[in-house]
Amino acid sequence: MMINKTVLGISAGVLAGALWGLVFLVPQLIRGFTPMQLSAGRYVAYGIVAAILIARSWHSIAAKLSAKEWRALVWLSLTGNIIYYILLAAAVQTGGVAMAALVIGLLPVVVTLVASRDDGAVSFRQLIPSLILSSAGLICISWKTLSATGTGSLSSLLYAIGALISWTVYAVENSRWLAQLKNITSHEWSLLTGLVTGVQALLLLIPAFCIGPSTHSATDWMHFSVVVTGIALFCSILGNALWNYASRMLPLTLVGQMIVFETLFAATYGFLWEKRWPTLAEYSAMGLLIAGVILCASVHSTKK
Repeated sequence: MMINKTVLGISAGVLAGALWGLVFLVPQLIRGFTPMQLSAGRYVAYGIVAAILIARSWHSIAAKLSAKEWRALVWLSLTGNIIYYILLAAAVQTGGVAMAALVIGLLPVVVTLVASRDDGAVSFRQLIPSLILSSAGLICISWKTLSATGTGSLSSLLYAIGALISWTVYAVENSRWLAQLKNITSHEWSLLTGLVTGVQALLLLIPAFCIGPSTHSATDWMHFSVVVTGIALFCSILGNALWNYASRMLPLTLVGQMIVFETLFAATYGFLWEKRWPTLAEYSAMGLLIAGVILCASVHSTKK
């Protein structure tokens, strides 16, 4: 039974990573819009879609929530969506994609390290081999780019570290909340998160769209609306639901490793977009990352 839960959880984590990786293509698909506009548009659309999907069962779901759960949703929405994306966008704008990707790519390692302190978790000593492989893969995939472009300014590094901390807090706290909730499904929790995030994103609309000149045509706005709605539906609604399912099925130390699939799929989509094959270093990096996750999964499957 535990093996079946592990397989289902890992499968959900892989699919969530496949969907989340699509987010990295958005700036290429919608050129000319700022990161704040992309963030506001995506999360307002996320809130609208979540509101539509949760409308029929709203009264029964809301009745199950106390003020404590609502406060948790506000905090998780801020750390996992609003704050994280703003900090990530600032890091990319000031220091480039390479530096930000290197720091954010450490998420699997950081989350797993934090989770190793939980009661009943796999010991840190058992996780060392998989952490070494994952770290080696992340260094390998980033080394060439960083050598060519430099590490960026101190401010951009601080933005990226802030984004790393923000999403780590979300991943850890969200997993712990899902473990506590008994009468709320992972999909319902995802929709509630989307609803709260959408309300918070409304506060971004004025600074994102009303301050500064607008040079976009009606066609640009239509394209923007279609893309952010699609991202909200597939990446935020479906992707988050799959992630919450994985978080409920898997121990947090293994959930942390699942984040690596976002990096792998994002890289794959990037290769397809650029119409090229990966280099030897990129193949090696992906192999190391996958090996790290497999080794981590094997440690959990043999844990008594």
